[in-house]
Amino acid sequence: MTLEERLDKAEALMQKPSFRANKGLGNEVGYYIFDYPAEQELVVRERVEYIKKKNEASTDDYRIVVFDLYNIIIEILQQKGYLEKCYDFEKKKGFDRITKSVGNMLRITAKDSLIVNYIKEHTPDKAIILLIGIGKCYPILRSHTVLNNLHQAIDNVPVVMFYPGKYDGQELILFSEIKDDNYYRAFKLVD
Repeated sequence: MTLEERLDKAEALMQKPSFRANKGLGNEVGYYIFDYPAEQELVVRERVEYIKKKNEASTDDYRIVVFDLYNIIIEILQQKGYLEKCYDFEKKKGFDRITKSVGNMLRITAKDSLIVNYIKEHTPDKAIILLIGIGKCYPILRSHTVLNNLHQAIDNVPVVMFYPGKYDGQELILFSEIKDDNYYRAFKLVD
Protein backbone atom coordinates (compact mmCIF):
# COMPACT_ATOMS: atom_id res chain seq x y z
CA MET A 1 0.00 0.00 0.00
CA THR A 2 1.09 3.55 -0.61
CA LEU A 3 1.40 5.95 2.31
CA GLU A 4 -1.79 7.71 1.22
CA GLU A 5 -3.68 4.38 1.16
CA ARG A 6 -2.36 3.53 4.62
CA LEU A 7 -3.41 6.96 5.92
CA ASP A 8 -6.88 6.46 4.38
CA LYS A 9 -7.14 3.10 6.14
CA ALA A 10 -5.95 4.58 9.44
CA GLU A 11 -8.50 7.38 9.22
CA ALA A 12 -11.29 4.88 8.50
CA LEU A 13 -10.24 2.74 11.49
CA MET A 14 -10.27 5.73 13.83
CA GLN A 15 -13.84 6.55 12.81
CA LYS A 16 -15.15 3.16 13.94
CA PRO A 17 -16.94 3.17 17.32
CA SER A 18 -15.17 -0.07 18.28
CA PHE A 19 -11.80 1.62 17.83
CA ARG A 20 -12.78 4.54 20.04
CA ALA A 21 -14.16 2.17 22.68
CA ASN A 22 -10.92 0.11 22.68
CA LYS A 23 -12.92 -3.05 22.01
CA GLY A 24 -11.41 -6.26 20.73
CA LEU A 25 -7.93 -5.62 22.07
CA GLY A 26 -7.75 -8.48 24.56
CA ASN A 27 -8.09 -6.07 27.48
CA GLU A 28 -5.06 -4.11 26.31
CA VAL A 29 -5.26 -0.34 26.32
CA GLY A 30 -5.68 1.09 22.81
CA TYR A 31 -2.18 2.25 21.94
CA TYR A 32 -1.21 2.21 18.29
CA ILE A 33 1.76 3.12 16.16
CA PHE A 34 1.48 4.34 12.61
CA ASP A 35 4.95 4.05 11.11
CA TYR A 36 6.03 5.77 7.92
CA PRO A 37 9.23 6.68 6.08
CA ALA A 38 10.85 9.70 7.77
CA GLU A 39 11.19 11.46 4.43
CA GLN A 40 7.37 11.53 4.25
CA GLU A 41 7.08 13.59 7.46
CA LEU A 42 5.45 16.59 5.79
CA VAL A 43 2.84 14.42 4.06
CA VAL A 44 1.91 12.85 7.41
CA ARG A 45 1.76 16.20 9.21
CA GLU A 46 -0.58 17.59 6.55
CA ARG A 47 -2.81 14.53 6.76
CA VAL A 48 -2.98 14.64 10.55
CA GLU A 49 -3.96 18.31 10.38
CA TYR A 50 -6.61 17.44 7.78
CA ILE A 51 -8.03 14.67 10.01
CA LYS A 52 -8.17 17.05 12.98
CA LYS A 53 -9.91 19.84 11.03
CA LYS A 54 -12.37 17.40 9.49
CA ASN A 55 -13.26 16.16 12.99
CA GLU A 56 -13.64 19.73 14.32
CA ALA A 57 -16.12 20.53 11.54
CA SER A 58 -18.12 17.35 12.12
CA THR A 59 -20.89 16.46 14.54
CA ASP A 60 -18.99 13.40 15.74
CA ASP A 61 -19.30 12.65 19.45
CA TYR A 62 -15.52 12.52 19.92
CA ARG A 63 -12.58 14.88 19.40
CA ILE A 64 -9.33 14.27 17.60
CA VAL A 65 -6.65 15.81 19.82
CA VAL A 66 -3.22 16.27 18.23
CA PHE A 67 -0.15 16.71 20.40
CA ASP A 68 3.15 17.68 18.80
CA LEU A 69 5.60 16.44 21.41
CA TYR A 70 8.28 18.89 20.32
CA ASN A 71 5.90 21.83 20.68
CA ILE A 72 4.92 20.62 24.15
CA ILE A 73 8.59 20.58 25.20
CA ILE A 74 9.14 24.09 23.85
CA GLU A 75 5.97 25.37 25.54
CA ILE A 76 6.98 23.91 28.92
CA LEU A 77 10.49 25.38 28.61
CA GLN A 78 9.01 28.79 27.77
CA GLN A 79 6.50 28.67 30.65
CA LYS A 80 9.29 27.90 33.10
CA GLY A 81 11.54 30.59 31.64
CA TYR A 82 14.19 28.04 30.64
CA LEU A 83 14.25 28.27 26.85
CA GLU A 84 16.85 31.04 26.57
CA LYS A 85 18.84 29.46 29.41
CA CYS A 86 18.90 26.21 27.43
CA TYR A 87 20.56 27.95 24.48
CA ASP A 88 23.30 29.34 26.72
CA PHE A 89 23.73 26.05 28.57
CA GLU A 90 24.13 24.13 25.31
CA LYS A 91 26.79 26.59 24.09
CA LYS A 92 28.76 26.18 27.33
CA LYS A 93 28.24 22.50 28.14
CA GLY A 94 27.35 20.84 24.83
CA PHE A 95 24.45 18.97 23.28
CA ASP A 96 24.64 15.83 25.44
CA ARG A 97 24.46 17.81 28.67
CA ILE A 98 21.53 19.95 27.58
CA THR A 99 19.66 16.87 26.38
CA LYS A 100 20.06 15.23 29.78
CA SER A 101 19.22 18.43 31.66
CA VAL A 102 16.04 19.08 29.69
CA GLY A 103 14.97 15.46 30.14
CA ASN A 104 15.49 15.75 33.89
CA MET A 105 13.61 19.05 34.09
CA LEU A 106 10.67 17.55 32.17
CA ARG A 107 10.75 14.51 34.50
CA ILE A 108 10.39 12.40 31.38
CA THR A 109 10.79 9.02 33.10
CA ALA A 110 8.95 9.94 36.31
CA LYS A 111 5.33 9.25 37.15
CA ASP A 112 4.73 12.99 37.24
CA SER A 113 6.16 13.62 33.77
CA LEU A 114 5.35 17.15 32.66
CA ILE A 115 4.65 15.94 29.12
CA VAL A 116 2.25 13.22 30.26
CA ASN A 117 0.53 15.65 32.62
CA TYR A 118 0.17 18.17 29.79
CA ILE A 119 -1.44 15.57 27.53
CA LYS A 120 -3.71 14.33 30.30
CA GLU A 121 -4.86 17.87 31.20
CA HIS A 122 -5.64 18.72 27.56
CA THR A 123 -7.52 15.54 26.59
CA PRO A 124 -11.33 15.48 26.79
CA ASP A 125 -13.18 12.32 27.84
CA LYS A 126 -14.30 11.30 24.37
CA ALA A 127 -11.19 11.66 22.26
CA ILE A 128 -8.55 10.04 20.13
CA ILE A 129 -5.04 11.24 20.86
CA LEU A 130 -2.69 11.62 17.91
CA LEU A 131 0.97 12.06 18.83
CA ILE A 132 3.30 13.66 16.31
CA GLY A 133 6.76 15.22 16.46
CA ILE A 134 8.62 12.27 17.97
CA GLY A 135 11.42 12.59 15.42
CA LYS A 136 11.88 16.28 16.25
CA CYS A 137 12.33 15.43 19.95
CA TYR A 138 15.03 12.83 19.54
CA PRO A 139 17.19 12.26 21.63
CA ILE A 140 15.58 14.32 24.43
CA LEU A 141 12.42 12.27 24.30
CA ARG A 142 12.24 8.63 23.28
CA SER A 143 9.04 7.09 21.98
CA HIS A 144 9.08 4.19 24.44
CA THR A 145 9.26 6.62 27.36
CA VAL A 146 6.19 8.50 26.15
CA LEU A 147 4.18 5.34 25.55
CA ASN A 148 5.17 3.69 28.83
CA ASN A 149 4.32 6.78 30.87
CA LEU A 150 1.07 7.43 29.01
CA HIS A 151 0.01 3.83 29.66
CA GLN A 152 0.02 4.63 33.37
CA ALA A 153 -1.95 7.86 33.01
CA ILE A 154 -4.32 7.52 30.04
CA ASP A 155 -6.30 4.35 29.52
CA ASN A 156 -9.75 5.58 28.52
CA VAL A 157 -9.05 6.85 24.99
CA PRO A 158 -7.06 5.43 22.06
CA VAL A 159 -3.60 6.85 21.42
CA VAL A 160 -1.96 6.79 17.98
CA MET A 161 1.72 7.67 17.70
CA PHE A 162 2.84 8.69 14.23
CA TYR A 163 6.38 7.35 14.06
CA PRO A 164 8.98 8.37 11.43
CA GLY A 165 10.64 5.00 11.04
CA LYS A 166 9.74 1.32 11.16
CA TYR A 167 7.70 -0.56 13.73
CA ASP A 168 7.53 -4.33 13.48
CA GLY A 169 5.13 -4.87 16.36
CA GLN A 170 7.92 -5.18 18.91
CA GLU A 171 10.61 -2.57 18.30
CA LEU A 172 10.98 0.80 16.66
CA ILE A 173 13.74 1.88 14.32
CA LEU A 174 14.05 5.65 14.01
CA PHE A 175 15.37 7.25 10.84
CA SER A 176 16.25 3.78 9.46
CA GLU A 177 19.32 3.52 11.69
CA ILE A 178 18.63 4.25 15.36
CA LYS A 179 17.19 1.13 16.94
CA ASP A 180 15.14 1.44 20.10
CA ASP A 181 15.51 -1.89 21.91
CA ASN A 182 12.49 -1.48 24.14
CA TYR A 183 9.37 -3.61 24.03
CA TYR A 184 6.22 -1.73 23.10
CA ARG A 185 2.75 -2.48 24.32
CA ALA A 186 1.30 -0.96 21.20
CA PHE A 187 -0.43 -2.33 18.14
CA LYS A 188 0.61 -1.50 14.62
CA LEU A 189 -2.29 0.58 13.32
CA VAL A 190 -1.96 -0.29 9.62
CA ASP A 191 0.41 -2.71 7.87
